[in-house]
Amino acid sequence: MNETNEQPKKSLSAGFQKGRGFVRSFLHNPSLIPALFLLAAVCLAAVLLWLLWTFVPRAPVRWGILSSCTGLCALTGLWVYRQRRQTDRFADELCETLDALLSDQRPRLSHPYDDSLASRVQGKLMQYYEFANEGRLQSRRDKETIQGLVSDISHQVKTPIANIRMFAEILQKHNLSDEQRNTFFSTMTEQIDKLDFLLQSLIKMSRLETGTFVLHMSERRLNDTIARAMSTVWTKAEQKGICLSADCADDVSVQHDPRWTAEALGNILDNAVKYTPDGGSVSVSVRPWQFYTRIDITDTGIGIPEEHYHDVFRRFYRGEEAAAMEGVGLGLYLANGIITRQKGYISVASKVGKGTTFSIYLLS
Repeated sequence: MNETNEQPKKSLSAGFQKGRGFVRSFLHNPSLIPALFLLAAVCLAAVLLWLLWTFVPRAPVRWGILSSCTGLCALTGLWVYRQRRQTDRFADELCETLDALLSDQRPRLSHPYDDSLASRVQGKLMQYYEFANEGRLQSRRDKETIQGLVSDISHQVKTPIANIRMFAEILQKHNLSDEQRNTFFSTMTEQIDKLDFLLQSLIKMSRLETGTFVLHMSERRLNDTIARAMSTVWTKAEQKGICLSADCADDVSVQHDPRWTAEALGNILDNAVKYTPDGGSVSVSVRPWQFYTRIDITDTGIGIPEEHYHDVFRRFYRGEEAAAMEGVGLGLYLANGIITRQKGYISVASKVGKGTTFSIYLLS
């Protein structure tokens, strides 16, 4: 008895499974969908005709209903045709836009000021294209910057390394007196110090450009930072007989990073001492303003031509008048970068042969 009941259930389940598979395969075949709609339309028309001729005895009413249904079907068909045309046009416009973007060309927008779906989608695609293009341009600029940096570094380290190698060969292959050896060792030490200074400057520059250094901003007294910066050049100034002076009230304090700000001020002071003749003077004065605190570093050095005011802040820049002096052209570049990242700025005013004033502006 149980076997008899189970057999129809299995047959019914198998039938459902076959029917479900047929419907699924039918719906997944797009070419059969128009045929399905045509069949449904024919069946609906047949049922409508049968109902009219069976339940509506009067011919005028019958033909009126039939005409209305025919008109409604025609309008529906036109609406479907129009929607299909709009969909095709929408797809064509998107394909043209994508083809242009893939070819790295700016696409021609058919309706740039319309609020249509195509215009909105094209606008989003253009935003993505501009974003991606800006990323490519930035990557190209970074690559060019790195190439220029590598070239500059190789050029800067070439001279001290060549000098060290030359002096080492002389010390190895020649019989020299103790005095000559000491002279060569002293010269090699100077070249090693120069190379070490260059590498330290390059490390600072790399940290500055990549943003890996961290500013610790706090409200600190400015005279402590200035004293720290002046201590780095005091010995050089004494050797040249240069008078160093500072004018800063004890109660002047600003938001700044003492370590990095002292580094920036020290670089400017080092330049001032370096390019000031023996017996000159270098002074630091502080003037608080409403929004900024101004620090003036004034020297009586060789001066800077006005056309080179902006050039002195470029990486590795050295003017013709400074070619005979020691240096690599990174001090002012680093100083400007440090002050700029503290939302400040540096200006310069100079007269050739009379001196230069670098003005540092820090937010009060």
